[in-house]
Amino acid sequence: MKKIESVKEFGGYLNRYRHSSTSCQCEMTFSVYLPPQAQQRAVPAVYWLSGLTCTDDNFRTKAGAQRYAAELGLALIIPDTSPRGADVPDEPERYDLGQGAGFYVNATREPWSGHYQMYDYITRELPQLVEANLPLLAGVKSISGHSMGGHGALICALKNPGAYRSVSAFAPICHPVRCGWGETCFSAYLGDDRSDWQAWDATQLIEAGATASALLVDQGTVDEFLAEQLYPQDLDAACAAHGIPLILRMQEGYDHSYHFIASFLGEHLAWHARALGAGV
Repeated sequence: MKKIESVKEFGGYLNRYRHSSTSCQCEMTFSVYLPPQAQQRAVPAVYWLSGLTCTDDNFRTKAGAQRYAAELGLALIIPDTSPRGADVPDEPERYDLGQGAGFYVNATREPWSGHYQMYDYITRELPQLVEANLPLLAGVKSISGHSMGGHGALICALKNPGAYRSVSAFAPICHPVRCGWGETCFSAYLGDDRSDWQAWDATQLIEAGATASALLVDQGTVDEFLAEQLYPQDLDAACAAHGIPLILRMQEGYDHSYHFIASFLGEHLAWHARALGAGV
């Protein structure tokens, strides 16, 4: 875990690290914001999972999260969205498959399976690494994300009951087995047997009995991907049928961009801070 960048912000430090990942079999880069409170004591963490085409750089430069994290005493853990490198399989002519589009699953099909183990990386390897090396409270964490990353946040929480104190998402891909993005990546990474896809779909996980504490989801009403890719109504129906509390807020006039995320991120981080027992 080598620090490659450090910038002081709001009394804390935005650091960038690189390490050799055993899950993804390549060099991985991630960012961490440590609030000023981390200079005195260990702090809880919120993991942020970004969407298609993003790296760790999008969230840390566009969302305005560090200001809120400093006020709330939260660390932000910001991984990349996929393995990367010359030896990592890719479809460079596509934005929705390969590097930048890991979809937070464990791939089982060649040529992807050797590197695309993002679920294990996010839920196991990265938390163990940062908790061993940074002033973080062990196991005291929440998770959030946007679009593909919102899908990732939901499945990580649903597949690991109790591992995250809270979960939220912005415009998540709620039912990927029904949408073009999900079908593209799932068929490549997991194969053509659609029954194998169900374990990586938040709506279907809930329908199969997975549980979680309250979910907070914000969705813009003029999101250009709402009708054909996101399906929040399916997640809403599944949660209602299975008694999972879902706070689904349809935000009038907002799109899919970081303008939308930045408008409501402070509320999400405050919600996570309460669940984490951070000093609000």
